[in-house]
Amino acid sequence: MFNTHKVRMNRLLNNGKCLDVAIDHGVCNEPSFLNGLSDMAGVVDQLVAANPDAIQMNYGQADLLQNRNGKDKPALVLRTDMGNPYNPERHRSMWAVLQNEDDPINTALQMDAACVVVNLFMLPDEPDLFRQCVKNIGKVRNACDRVGMPLMIEPLVMQPHDGRGGYMVDGDREKIVTLVRLAREMGADIIKADPTTEAEDFHEVVEAARCPVLVRGGGKEDLAAVFGKAEQLLKQGAHGMVYGRNIYQHPDPSRVVKALMAMIHDGVSADVAMGVYQQG
Repeated sequence: MFNTHKVRMNRLLNNGKCLDVAIDHGVCNEPSFLNGLSDMAGVVDQLVAANPDAIQMNYGQADLLQNRNGKDKPALVLRTDMGNPYNPERHRSMWAVLQNEDDPINTALQMDAACVVVNLFMLPDEPDLFRQCVKNIGKVRNACDRVGMPLMIEPLVMQPHDGRGGYMVDGDREKIVTLVRLAREMGADIIKADPTTEAEDFHEVVEAARCPVLVRGGGKEDLAAVFGKAEQLLKQGAHGMVYGRNIYQHPDPSRVVKALMAMIHDGVSADVAMGVYQQG
């Protein structure tokens, strides 16, 4: 039997490595995330020219990538869910829902995605949100199994909402390792995980996953810090990175992509990557 799961994984991962540029921020319903994403057609043009391994998008924008002629373009990672934990205010009701409850990956098949991604939120004092995510993952996993679609799970451990402008990432090693292990138990083919506070602990995340692990980039940072963190995490066994704002909010995203691709696929250091970036 033809292994469509393996075919899609091969399209996503280049020799087991991947740079996935996330521009699926519209479903977060958070205005600050949209800086740099007002002209989606222009953003996609820039990213295709930069040629990362994958672009992470939502169904309503994926046509901008998949309607392009030719075969030489990044793979599509399609977001299947949406939720409200990213807003600065704490909502009375926290939720995470699939965009298509009845057939959660039908749109991924229509758009010829290489992979689908779904959240696993763990927020303090929000057990129902966690339960919703577990239910979502179960539905998506079953649908993926029927058609050989790889599943990326995004386990997100967040700190209490204490007025700092929304839920912030909790880099606690034990919490991240435990949630990543749960994601693997639920059938993740790929895991998109937050970095641990101490980068030297990240190998424990990779060991718990027992599948490719891509590191979630998070908020906008200085490029030297981005490259330095990436170097540390790749040395700990990460298979690649998922960056959004650090790429699409940059004046020249292609230069950032080129530098990160050199780190992920060629193993260059942060200092060399900065040189690649500066050379353009």
